[in-house]
Amino acid sequence: MKKIHVGFLLSYDYEKLKTAIPLVYEYADRIFIAQDENFNTWNGNTFYVDESFFIWLKEIDKDSKIEIYKDNFYIPELNAIQNDTRERHMLSMKMGIGNWLIQIDSDEYIPDFKGFVSQLRKYDFYLDNPKKTPVQISGFHVDIYKYLEDGLLYITNTCKVLLATNYPNYKLARQSYERVIYVNTLVFHESLARTEDDLQTKLKNWGHNHELNNEFLTKWRRASKENYKEIKNVFYLNPKQWKSLGYLPTKDFFEVNKNIKNINIQQITPIYLFFKNFGQWFKYKFTKPKKQKIEFEEYIR
Repeated sequence: MKKIHVGFLLSYDYEKLKTAIPLVYEYADRIFIAQDENFNTWNGNTFYVDESFFIWLKEIDKDSKIEIYKDNFYIPELNAIQNDTRERHMLSMKMGIGNWLIQIDSDEYIPDFKGFVSQLRKYDFYLDNPKKTPVQISGFHVDIYKYLEDGLLYITNTCKVLLATNYPNYKLARQSYERVIYVNTLVFHESLARTEDDLQTKLKNWGHNHELNNEFLTKWRRASKENYKEIKNVFYLNPKQWKSLGYLPTKDFFEVNKNIKNINIQQITPIYLFFKNFGQWFKYKFTKPKKQKIEFEEYIR
């Protein structure tokens, strides 16, 4: 108990796990990879995984930390986001309550996972009675919008990303609507930064496919090094959530992470973290937030 357990979801973008898994391997106690036994996406489409990927997994797993968890993660009666939530719940139950349950998407990269674990360990007392004191631990996404020939475009405002929990009563993807504790960990999220064919595949199969706005793909196609300052409100759901773009002459997110204070991006300062965490503490200490109901409880096991 009180181990660092990391979970990944295996799907159409499995090749990205070759970047994500090595970043966490050394400081994770165990790593679980959820694979649909029929190779179905949340939307019911079929994906293919080349056998070379499983060979690669065995080669990097020097300490025998990695376990592939196969199950049926597609229920036709559920929509994509409900299947998303269900799979994450089942994966976390497999990982075991009493440990830190960290879920990282295949296109999310944490350059300083050691630092994240160090911050997480300060809250180990929440693992003593998880059901009574459920919490979520959040870092901050640096969203990579688009790769260019000589660099990348990124979103200038960071946003929270729920990475870990002690009690996985998920209601919407990784969101359980419990108290959030923010830590100073940056997660580089490739999000829309992929080829257009790969992006179209993602849009057809991911949990938010029924919520997309009609303009974001047009803006994504147009965005370039020359015009990025003119393009505003580019988020794929509520456009204003991503207000503006920045440009960097590198594709190396390790380099970005080291020089983050010199980049035109929202900075995660100690005072910013203090007020974010104080607000969460106050909210859950003196109010009773409305509990969200899972509408597909009969499918959760």
